[in-house]
Amino acid sequence: MSDDERGFALEAIGFDDLEGWRDDDPSSLFEAMEACRQHIEQTKPYRAGSLGLTSADLLDLLQAASDIRPTSASEALAFFEAHCRPFRIRRTDGQPGFVTAFYEPEIAVSARPDDEYRFPFYRRPDDLIDLDDRNRPAAMDPSYMFGRLRQGTIAPYLDRAAIDKGALEGQGLEICWAKSKVDVFFVHVQGAARLRYPDGRTGRITYAAKAGHPFSAIGKLLIDLGEIDKVNISMQSIRHWLATNPGRVDDILAHNRSYIFFREVEIDNEHAGPIAAAKVPLIAGRSLAVDRLIHTFGFPFYIHSQGLLHLQGGKPFQRLMLALDTGSAIVGPARGDIFTGSGDTAGELAGTVRHDADFAILIPNKAAARFA
Repeated sequence: MSDDERGFALEAIGFDDLEGWRDDDPSSLFEAMEACRQHIEQTKPYRAGSLGLTSADLLDLLQAASDIRPTSASEALAFFEAHCRPFRIRRTDGQPGFVTAFYEPEIAVSARPDDEYRFPFYRRPDDLIDLDDRNRPAAMDPSYMFGRLRQGTIAPYLDRAAIDKGALEGQGLEICWAKSKVDVFFVHVQGAARLRYPDGRTGRITYAAKAGHPFSAIGKLLIDLGEIDKVNISMQSIRHWLATNPGRVDDILAHNRSYIFFREVEIDNEHAGPIAAAKVPLIAGRSLAVDRLIHTFGFPFYIHSQGLLHLQGGKPFQRLMLALDTGSAIVGPARGDIFTGSGDTAGELAGTVRHDADFAILIPNKAAARFA
């Protein structure tokens, strides 16, 4: 496939071409790299994206990283310089890359429903199946990775509107109940949450599957409807609009037909991030969600955004990160979602990230020869 056909090209560059590289300290990545190595070797390799990089291409880097724990920023930078070659990801349409951010909400829940706690988080239903080119009906859009199997027939699964109206009630799928439909919706968008029960107990849920329908951003809908100006769109402005327009909440949320199902996970370490798609804990400020159809989990990406200032103390965001997650809205070769951490403060940081950014991928030396 030509660069024009796939929409992007890789341009070999030097580390000195990465703006801000010498000012970064990627030491915190080594623990996550070791977790990725263990997952690849002990569980299974990550699925390769269309770029053509595989877990086998990554293993040399991860194995080398397992032997050291850098004691300084310069030592960490030197490790990547010795073992990788950077490639700028250049979109062939001339447009810049783009970053948003996500976080792990903390939400009050109850193990039983009542007049206050009325809105459930659901486990994966038994009739939800994975789809691929072998079993997806010819009439179904190829983007559907999940479907509904009933009486031997595969069809699209129930969407958000149907599920919110109670289509899954009575199946025992509820994990817990929250106070607000809007809070549940935004946990769906983030893909994970920490749970706080009335008795003080804590828990965690993370993504298990989805209904399969395409993600449709309600922020874009509110812009198109003239309800929020594009320059003011953020998670905070969307939440404010929903709070002041309660009679329209159901219709607006139903616009995003995508629906997320969860699984419960233990909190082994209160300070560790959630386990995301790469099956390793996310690191605040160092974990990136990428387009899984293009990229492969575990690879390092260097992100530079001149206009994104509030994540790095008023300075441009310029940081080496690991691709450890994905998301329905993360589409394209130079599109990323930055994990900012857990809780309300992390949510405030994440909610206003919508910035142009430069993307570079670091490819281990042996595999880099294929792209040079």
